[in-house]
Amino acid sequence: MEKGSIYEVEIEDMSSEGSGIGRAEGMVVFIPGTVPGDIVRTEITGVKKRYSFGRVIEITAPSHYRNDGFECSALKKGCGGCRYSQVSYEKQLDLKEKKVRENIRRIAGLDAPDVKEIIGMKEDDNEGLGHLRYRNKAQFIVSTGGIITKKGGRIEAAGEVSVGFYRAKSHTPADCEDCILQSEAAVAAADALRRFMKEDHITAWDEKWRKGLMRHMIVRTAFSTGEVMVILVINGKGIPNMNKLVEMLDDAIYESGYSLESVILSIKKEAGRDAKGKNQISRGRGGDVLGEENIAAAGKPVIEDRIGNLKFEISPQSFYQVNPVQTERLYDKVREYCTAAYEKDRSPVILDLYCGVGSIGLYCADIAEYVIGIESVKAAVLDANRNAVINGIVNARYICGYAEEILPLYAQGGNEEGNYGLDDDLKGIIAKADIVILDPPRAGCRKELLEAVINIAPERIVYVSCDPATMARDIKILCEEGYDFIEATPVDMFPNTDSVETVVLLSKTKIR
Repeated sequence: MEKGSIYEVEIEDMSSEGSGIGRAEGMVVFIPGTVPGDIVRTEITGVKKRYSFGRVIEITAPSHYRNDGFECSALKKGCGGCRYSQVSYEKQLDLKEKKVRENIRRIAGLDAPDVKEIIGMKEDDNEGLGHLRYRNKAQFIVSTGGIITKKGGRIEAAGEVSVGFYRAKSHTPADCEDCILQSEAAVAAADALRRFMKEDHITAWDEKWRKGLMRHMIVRTAFSTGEVMVILVINGKGIPNMNKLVEMLDDAIYESGYSLESVILSIKKEAGRDAKGKNQISRGRGGDVLGEENIAAAGKPVIEDRIGNLKFEISPQSFYQVNPVQTERLYDKVREYCTAAYEKDRSPVILDLYCGVGSIGLYCADIAEYVIGIESVKAAVLDANRNAVINGIVNARYICGYAEEILPLYAQGGNEEGNYGLDDDLKGIIAKADIVILDPPRAGCRKELLEAVINIAPERIVYVSCDPATMARDIKILCEEGYDFIEATPVDMFPNTDSVETVVLLSKTKIR
């Protein structure tokens, strides 16, 4: 096989990254934009030792799973977010359920794992939009097409203003007039910012010159209340003619059917220089979008949303699930597993680890004797404790720190050097935890955390994951230490993408 060769290929499966998988001359070929069942003419674009890559020249026989009705301007401009957009929603669910099952079987080493039917979105969700317009958070990259000129020491925009997302497999931004996964409020806000920057000649951040004002815009939409927060991440102290921008945002968001309640300026400056003494480098950690200082420039510092019967105040730093309809279904499944897991004559003590703003623990608080959440981000812990107060929940407490450090200390009944904010009467309660809820980031649980959980030996573990591979890795470790895999339920939190959420129940003793 050589680069440039042309073959007719039948697509048999899809990769974890959303490319179709077929074979030519006995070699696996990954072909983006294809669907299982497609027959395509493909040109080979790259050849490795055991596999190759191709591009579609022509779809000679489309699969009945193919969806060509996904109209999105962001996708047309190269946005890489919707890797399953060409696949019918029914088939998307099938592929995601299969991904969860295969990862548990292959990585965790369980021959026939009990994986329940995936919980997908329904046609009448989102006021009849189904699996579209479901995201409550949009994170836009602001640029001038990646071009800023430097003339006589003056930085000026030399390209069109772009408010959008990264292109597939690149760090190049693409302007997106619409994204049909985002709320109408987010799309309207992006249009308002784009118009404002053009009218007032506002520069955007440029990676080459390390100059420019506007870096990102984040829009958070509370679907249950209609409240919207706009966060403007800037390289400077303020935005010229800020009142005009706020008015334009307010008008645009109001016309979309929502209410702008909060405008935050997030100051992300550059400090210091790189090893060669040239380009300035950021103070923040790599990948951080928000700046070091977040100021309420207009309106409130938070917006309010609801999950079930609970209220949540959302701040700029809050970690909050992006699909509110599916979040409630996900949390219902966590609650079901906590209830099924504990059938004694008293309510369980629940540890909520990687708890974020405390939403899962608070959702389960009424079935628990006590909920203790542990989270390393201080702002999230403040949010969690405030949300407990807002909802009148008195049996939940949230602690700032690393669970892998806190659990060993309190397994011994406390720590003389520092108690992480726990009162004396709570010392040792962690060691008596009946249920541990784990909701780690994509990388999964740190080894030290799993060791700490194993040492306190809760009867049940409810594991919530956004990455089936790292989840399966951690399940394998826990099963080797005496836990039984009971079942897993996938939840489609991210329709039209290759991502899937999963809730897993593990037990030290038989439940069913």
